[in-house]
Amino acid sequence: MPPKSIAVIIVAAGRGERASVGGEPDPKQYRPVAGAPVLSRTVAAFLDVPEIARIVPVIHPDHSERYAGLGLSDKRLMAPVIGGDSRQASVLEGLKALAPHKPDLVLIQDAARPFASPALISDVLTVLQTHDGALPALPLTDTIKRSLDGALVATTEDRHQLFAAQTPQGFRFGQIFSAHMRAATVRRQFTDDAEIAEWAGLRVGMVMGSTDNIKITHPEDFARAERIVLGDSRMETRIGTGYDVHQFEAGDAVWLGGVRIPHTAKLKGHSDADVALHALTDAILGAIGEGDIGIHFPPSDMQWRGTASVVFLKHAGLLVANAGGRIVNLDVTIVCEAPRIAEHVPAMRAVIAEALGIVTSRIAIKATTSEKLGFIGREEGMVAMASASIELPRND
Repeated sequence: MPPKSIAVIIVAAGRGERASVGGEPDPKQYRPVAGAPVLSRTVAAFLDVPEIARIVPVIHPDHSERYAGLGLSDKRLMAPVIGGDSRQASVLEGLKALAPHKPDLVLIQDAARPFASPALISDVLTVLQTHDGALPALPLTDTIKRSLDGALVATTEDRHQLFAAQTPQGFRFGQIFSAHMRAATVRRQFTDDAEIAEWAGLRVGMVMGSTDNIKITHPEDFARAERIVLGDSRMETRIGTGYDVHQFEAGDAVWLGGVRIPHTAKLKGHSDADVALHALTDAILGAIGEGDIGIHFPPSDMQWRGTASVVFLKHAGLLVANAGGRIVNLDVTIVCEAPRIAEHVPAMRAVIAEALGIVTSRIAIKATTSEKLGFIGREEGMVAMASASIELPRND
């Protein structure tokens, strides 16, 4: 039986920029996976293990409000600790916070690994009965090449001796705390806590890792994470369409796809009259059976006057997440004679991707003219059409 005093450090102090989908980086640990933020899922995985006595999150100094917004509450969950300028320094801050409580064992977990199962955690704790440290690892299946310059192969490694390390990594608290304190005095950055333990002469055992115990690093990892949560077999694809039209009035710019484009007029509307985002919002709402934009944001309600339409789009994305769904792809067509749209498409895709937490490769934006026909040809207004493909859990 493992000792009763087991603590967990969840390292969530990174900026998560590699998982950004455009625009201002949204830290990956706070982005949703099937309706729940990554960090919330990671914390919940350890709260599901009754033997764990304390959990201390280590967060970035700029993320205090984001963490508070998760609404996490459990008597075993300690107040978050501010991390350092590296993962190694952040773990040390977590160890310092736990030191007064003198736990017997400590598990150190990356916040971006939300799928550590109770069985995997138990395996790590079991190995700690006979070793100073333990970590889950997976054997490598690809042939591994070593290169000195990234261009020419120098040698082929023996993959049978190579393993991919995962977390949680477990240790006897006093030993890893001492090792981390010593490591902080040397001019070297260690890649993980097991490396620090090895450097300190501790015996670290391995258990079989899990292919589902992924580390969310890049934007495409979120799609895989959602498949792990929801299971492909439980999903069905829904299609929604949207259409919107706005006339021009006196002004100097139009808002399209969340981007301000200088023009000789502006679009008339209750909000910012972003015809592209209105059509796209309606397409998403249609795919999940949630009516249209006017139901959620009535033009008769003055609180929405002048509102940026990205607010409406984010709301539709949240409804998708709350329904346990995921956006597969979005397609928008803008019809106008002017202004020119093509050069602004990358910025539009980035705004939409950021608002919905998806990669830009899932978004298409096209523009065409009406060949000088009709009200569009007379440059009296413009039209946008959109479609949305969304996967939702089956409810039949």
